[in-house]
Amino acid sequence: LLWGSVLLGCCCGSGAPGVSAAALPAAVYVLDDAGGLGREFDGIGAVSGGGATSRLLVNYQEPYRSQILDYLFKPNFGASLHILKVEIGGDGQSTDGTEPSHMHYENDENYFRGYEWWLMKEAKKRNPKIKLIGLPWTFPAWIGKGENWPYDYPDVTAYYVVSWILGAKQYHDLDIDYIGIWNERAFSSKYIKLLRYTLDKHGLQQVRIIASDRLWEPISFVLLLDSELHGVVDVIGAHYPGTKTVPNAILTKKKLWSSEDYSTFNDEVGAGCWARILNQNYVNGNMTSTIAWNLVASYYEELPFGRCGLMTAQEPWSGHYKVEAPIWITAHTTQFTQPGWSYLQVDGHLEGGGSFVALTDGLGNLTIIIETMTHDHSQCIRPPLPHFSVTPQRATFYLKGSFYTLKTLQVWHSRLDFESGNSSLFQQLHPVKASLSVWQGSFSLELDVDEVYTLTTLKTGKKCACAKPPPPHPFPSNYKDDFNIRNPPFSEAPNFADQTGAFEYFVNASDRGDHVFTLRQVVVQRPITWVSDADQTISIIGNFQWVNMTLTCDIYIEKPRVGGVFIAGRVDNGGIYVRRTKGVFFWVFADGTYRVTSDIAGEKVLMKGLSGVRENAWHTLTLNIQGTSASGLLNGYPLWENVTVSSPSNGWAAIGTRSFEFAQFDNFHVE
Repeated sequence: LLWGSVLLGCCCGSGAPGVSAAALPAAVYVLDDAGGLGREFDGIGAVSGGGATSRLLVNYQEPYRSQILDYLFKPNFGASLHILKVEIGGDGQSTDGTEPSHMHYENDENYFRGYEWWLMKEAKKRNPKIKLIGLPWTFPAWIGKGENWPYDYPDVTAYYVVSWILGAKQYHDLDIDYIGIWNERAFSSKYIKLLRYTLDKHGLQQVRIIASDRLWEPISFVLLLDSELHGVVDVIGAHYPGTKTVPNAILTKKKLWSSEDYSTFNDEVGAGCWARILNQNYVNGNMTSTIAWNLVASYYEELPFGRCGLMTAQEPWSGHYKVEAPIWITAHTTQFTQPGWSYLQVDGHLEGGGSFVALTDGLGNLTIIIETMTHDHSQCIRPPLPHFSVTPQRATFYLKGSFYTLKTLQVWHSRLDFESGNSSLFQQLHPVKASLSVWQGSFSLELDVDEVYTLTTLKTGKKCACAKPPPPHPFPSNYKDDFNIRNPPFSEAPNFADQTGAFEYFVNASDRGDHVFTLRQVVVQRPITWVSDADQTISIIGNFQWVNMTLTCDIYIEKPRVGGVFIAGRVDNGGIYVRRTKGVFFWVFADGTYRVTSDIAGEKVLMKGLSGVRENAWHTLTLNIQGTSASGLLNGYPLWENVTVSSPSNGWAAIGTRSFEFAQFDNFHVE
């Protein structure tokens, strides 16, 4: 019966053996609230975006999509996140792709582009108390009026960002709790003050400001000098702080957050990194919130920072996903705390290495989280981790103040196994009965290395498991999309991952024939960038391991004389490295010429000639790559053939344009 229920849906359970005692170094720790409490806890969260990290998630079929969302957001189920931070799409490359802006152009507003609106609603559906944060990485070109800088016209930028917050409420009934400035780039004090003024003017007094999502300095120093700025910034957010803060940040008396952290491959070492920083960001750095980049690895794995999410969901075509160890490490904190709880005032360093934190709701509940991660098993991607040692140890905790009368604590345990890979994750052990012998209100634990313990008065924890998802399967080797969808649920076609520009479903009202519903590239000016976007637009799709392929697509150039489009195979790069992308690119231009190049920049020309293609007419391009030879057809007739292609040897398929220009694509087919 039990297994039957598992197979039918999701179930929750527990059970694991205890820990054997041994003669170990012993130390004593006192947990007391009599002298007051420490800082207020603000929650644990994760980032969707920065960029396009949730791109493939939306294309999952049910029930798998809902199961993934449950593991991330549903209280007392999996990661049970307290905070969701999303990118405010700006049409520019922001790590693993571009996310579309709600205002591509100055006179344009659309609050249904992309998938972050949908994701925030799904998170709120599962946990109405989840906190929402918005942060831009890039901005549409019109914000800078020709300059690659968002602060020359701060009133325009503030209007743009506040429009996003108002749109979230008006169209999706989403209340944004916090807003950031510009991810990991310079801040402008004038802009931050104007942003606060603009928020207040629109009745958004409840929206708090985080600055500056970069380093502790110079923002902390500037806050100490500028009392007006100090009055409008609510949280200092630093990225990858290495669990340390700086004196000026403490002096501001502001909330201190690690507003982006982790960013590490989600194996056991990634879980060790996450366990260590979740505790030590507070123990060493007074940080009351830690936010992981990224929420879920839902982007092609060969893009930069593949699988650096709390879990992995990168195969919507098969339905396969994997609940990785960091999900259960998160649960050790999130299932037994809430924003608004307070840390106890205690030095959380364990004598044998490792750390602990203790939190209370002020109403009698107590949660203690202990981690004993060793150096080599907890290295994050950044910053470099100074050497330290951790040894097995015995820890005795004395409960004082209002906790003195506690009789029983629930115990949840994880042990990361780096030898066999058989980690024990988030298992409920027998409750610890606080011993009431000579030393009343105390208990002891034997701590081994690479372990996490949660001891808590709360009995609500659950380790839930859904029926096993389908097995992994490569991207279909024969894939078609005619984009014929009247009311698409999302603005982007499934599985296309835009790397520069934005490709959206388009209704071609002037076309009475076969091309009413198309895919259109719509970014017509280079955005205010976060990294080096390409000078061309490109969207990738498929299997990075593909070698031989035939790619066919109908194309429509809209830009007269100088416009152009391409289809490509064996595309080897994307994300922050999109400018250096190589592959086999078949271009046609509005001046009646064609080119075959081995790079997106169009500098390495393999073949060129006349095609007769002009703007405002549909044509069919076919690219055939077999071994070291490539050939191209135009409207079914050979245009060029026997072009030698040596490298790259494999890669994705792609479509794109010569510049930031309107162009349309239809009847895409790759085999």
